[in-house]
Amino acid sequence: MKLSIVLGVFLLCLGVSLASDLMVGTSYNNRLVYQQKAEYMAFPFKKRVKTVFYSDPTQQIIKGVIARDLDHTEAVATVIAGGVGTPYVNIRLKSQRGTALNYQIEIYA
Repeated sequence: MKLSIVLGVFLLCLGVSLASDLMVGTSYNNRLVYQQKAEYMAFPFKKRVKTVFYSDPTQQIIKGVIARDLDHTEAVATVIAGGVGTPYVNIRLKSQRGTALNYQIEIYA
């Protein structure tokens, strides 16, 4: 019984750690200033790449950036410019070969 509980918790932790979400900074006690769903359809044998640009017109400093992979694939999200501590951010999303991109982007200031 104890072994099955331990194994279940281990598999749950493994599944959470395999998710390719990007979390930079913090969203705690901050205001959501931007939200976008970024998606591309799958194309056989190709990697899909999308760049999301955000610049705050009031020059508020970004406190947190979250990019959640809604399909739980092996896609990768990276901050390529700006980010926490600046009023802009550029996020590059790159899918696994032959799979779609489906990300929820949230920016907090």
